[in-house]
Amino acid sequence: MKAAYIQSIGGASGDMLLGALIDLGLSVEALQEGLSLLSINGYELSAAQEHRCEIRGTKLSVTLSEDIKHSPRALSGVVASSDLPKPVKDNALRILRNLWRAEARVHGEESGDLELEELGTVDTLVDIAGFAWGLHHLGIDQVYSAPLVLGASSPPRWPGGYSNPAPATLELVAAAAAPISPELPMHQGAGELTTPTGAAIITSLARFERPAMTVEGVGVGLGGKNPEAFPNVVRIWLGSTEPAELPGKSVAPKQGNIVLLETNLDDATGEILGYAQERLFDLGALDVWHTPIQMKKNRPGVLLSVLLPRELENDCVELLLRETPTLGIRSRAVERYAAERRTETLETEWGKVRVKIKYLAGEPVAASPEYEDCRQIAMNKGVPFQALYKEVEGSARLRYLTK
Repeated sequence: MKAAYIQSIGGASGDMLLGALIDLGLSVEALQEGLSLLSINGYELSAAQEHRCEIRGTKLSVTLSEDIKHSPRALSGVVASSDLPKPVKDNALRILRNLWRAEARVHGEESGDLELEELGTVDTLVDIAGFAWGLHHLGIDQVYSAPLVLGASSPPRWPGGYSNPAPATLELVAAAAAPISPELPMHQGAGELTTPTGAAIITSLARFERPAMTVEGVGVGLGGKNPEAFPNVVRIWLGSTEPAELPGKSVAPKQGNIVLLETNLDDATGEILGYAQERLFDLGALDVWHTPIQMKKNRPGVLLSVLLPRELENDCVELLLRETPTLGIRSRAVERYAAERRTETLETEWGKVRVKIKYLAGEPVAASPEYEDCRQIAMNKGVPFQALYKEVEGSARLRYLTK
């Protein structure tokens, strides 16, 4: 797996993170190609090689030709209706959603009612959608991060201004339970180091740990500050992670970066459980299941379990808290072995049926007809489902498993 490790040396902002990706090899032309899939204009990109405390890096600048403010709903709508690839669109919308949620909490308003200042301009979309596109263009599958560098705590520097860390930045840090570096004397007077946009990108996409990886490149993004005591830069390490192999022949790869959520429920109806399960699958959960349990005061209950990619944890937790009566959710990191699978289409006397083929160590070992296809044929043709399924399964085994 290709991985990126974000090392916030002197803070992080959207343009700093984009500058680091450009320093890694994402060309400005490739970035512009991705951004052209958004229906936005009124901006110009430029990148230059500069130094911060003798560290060379790339300074990305986004120049706006007009200072038009947009609402959170409008900015999210631009991404949702764009032609960006689905993984890019999903990542960008997740970042925007978390950013708006933090801003709404700071201002005590619904996100749709927010009147944005700095974050309401087009360069917010350039930073967020551009970073998501850059990860996709460079083939990066996993994102990790070192603790965030927020700088020195300070009161507002002018009447009506905000303190450092910015309230929205701190909300994002708290929502993700993100680790932060300690405040150091050299940070005094430097002001804001990690911006809300930088915090939103990192806390939405990254896992806060440094993985075992083979480092193949380093990109350095430069900020607009240039204090004498430390470099205002962020570094992104690019490399490959390899899963640890057990002794002997491995028949299935081990997948990490997976979370198991669990909650005990004794007051949820079947309708609530069914609805929550559907919504969790719609979000991208890998599996959802219910287990009968006995709870306190001799109440029968249900253990609701959700297996999901780590990057969906916040979204799935929020859904469970909103859509079920639970007051608390357990979370733990897990790993799983997953057999390779492929889907083939089998021509039968009743029509086309999709068949899932399972592989171990590169060899096909099982073939299962797609239930929905068999169900639809059974209903339309008046064929007994069980007989149809067994017939298709036998044909699939002969077709795909017989050497």
